[in-house]
Amino acid sequence: MDLLGSIMNAMDKPPSLSEKEKLLIKKRKQELEKRQTEEKEKLKRFKDRVEAKLISHFQDPTNITLKFEHMDQICRSIVHEVAESCGLLSFAFGIDGVDRYIRVYRKENPPCDDEIAARRRGEPWNEDIRQRLIEKRKLNEQEEIRGPKRKAEKFVPNSNYKDKYAHLIGQDAALEAAKKTETNKSYGFVPSENKKDVRSIEQTMADIRAKKRQKNDTETSEVPPDVPPH
Repeated sequence: MDLLGSIMNAMDKPPSLSEKEKLLIKKRKQELEKRQTEEKEKLKRFKDRVEAKLISHFQDPTNITLKFEHMDQICRSIVHEVAESCGLLSFAFGIDGVDRYIRVYRKENPPCDDEIAARRRGEPWNEDIRQRLIEKRKLNEQEEIRGPKRKAEKFVPNSNYKDKYAHLIGQDAALEAAKKTETNKSYGFVPSENKKDVRSIEQTMADIRAKKRQKNDTETSEVPPDVPPH
């Protein structure tokens, strides 16, 4: 111990500070403490203003959101803290260090995913856009329930009526023949001009009987008379 004590006593002690240097260090320390105190008071006043602004704004039930101007990270953290203590939701949008800001919402009216995505992309958003998206989703859901729409297929016949009759009666006559084969537009009713026989039943029966009589008379006239034997 005696050896160690003698060694320590032999070592050079650090030079003592002059009174001027001591006063300078003390002054710097006081200035630092003063700036810290001022910064704390400044942040406290900012917090009080934010709280008063949120309370005043959301007292009106028609107000569902409030946007703050862009601010630094410390101020944003205070806004988040105050919003949470007031029972509100807060979201930060924009680029940090450039235009990042906070928007506060009521918990019963939170932003939808589309709004959050749009604001993060820096795109405008309002209730009209939100309503249009809601209506578009409803329309898409209804279309999914009904199923995909099938486009009406145009009927194409296997053969062409003009070509069918052209080699028999010529091109012009084939056109007229094709027209005669068109389907009636009025279902359940056949126009009289489309009927093959427009006669009445009585007239038809009378014509048949007349034809039979004419046939019998013709056959009788064609039979040669009996020739007497020589």
